Amino acid sequence: MIRKLTSREMSSISSALRCVLDKVEAATEKRKKTGDELSSLPTRLVAVSKTKPPSSIVEAYRNGQRHFGENYVNEIAKKAIDPEILSECKDIHWHFIGHLQKNKTGSLVSCPNLYMVETVDSNKIAETLNKQWETRKKAGKLKVMIQINTSMEENKSGCKEEDMVNLVKNILENCPNLEFIGLMTIGSFDHDLSKGPNPDFLKLLKCRERLCEELKLDKKNVEISMGMSADFEHAIELGSTNVRVGSTIFGAREPKAPNKSDGNPTPSGEVKDSSGSGNKMTDSKTDILQENATGVIELNKGLSHMSMAT
Repeated sequence: MIRKLTSREMSSISSALRCVLDKVEAATEKRKKTGDELSSLPTRLVAVSKTKPPSSIVEAYRNGQRHFGENYVNEIAKKAIDPEILSECKDIHWHFIGHLQKNKTGSLVSCPNLYMVETVDSNKIAETLNKQWETRKKAGKLKVMIQINTSMEENKSGCKEEDMVNLVKNILENCPNLEFIGLMTIGSFDHDLSKGPNPDFLKLLKCRERLCEELKLDKKNVEISMGMSADFEHAIELGSTNVRVGSTIFGAREPKAPNKSDGNPTPSGEVKDSSGSGNKMTDSKTDILQENATGVIELNKGLSHMSMAT
């Protein structure tokens, strides 16, 4: 049985959301003062609700939030058809912000109110999404962003900078059911802002410059998705138009035993607490682990008994 939120928890989500929105607005206003041609673009807040119950999403929705992000296909598929969410959140916009496997695109595209996939990182994924969207006769086009691994860390997903232009070009020319709207990155988690702007954020802005120059695109039509709970204000001031904030709104994520709706467990059984997205460390093997979690637990029990026996 899914636990309902207490009045205190509902009040906490409401006040935290208001606080984040105020900060988003303040950072956006500060950016406008730079006078840059792109500084007046609005900023979208995506509330990252991974591992949180439907009641938390409904409470944020009741307080005006419309865009919600999920990292795992199994979880977004379950929440998207939750009776409470379908009844109370008719205008919800789901963003998929996790690493996407080709064999999971069908399940993802089937989700009601899927608004955007922010983590397309290969032609294979783009073309499969395009085909699945057409096969299911979905209305309009599916908005997509290209994820770029600006930090070049092995545990993060995203295409290489040198592959970006060809990937976007392929979407524009060969994927009529997709609407390319921008670039996304996670960036390094441990950057010290006292040492200056996040270099991964600056790199993503340069990627947009290069992309628009080579493909003759209007920069105003290429969004920038960067910034999470710890650095979204900094990201907005640099030019982000889409920020992904989770624990600051919904509270810290409690570690849970692995099951079919959980994230990828770390060796200690905990789920990495990050509003980030497209992180191979937590996302790339998630769905496989979710399907086989019970078997893994039983195997560990067996090994434990063997160890005691010897």
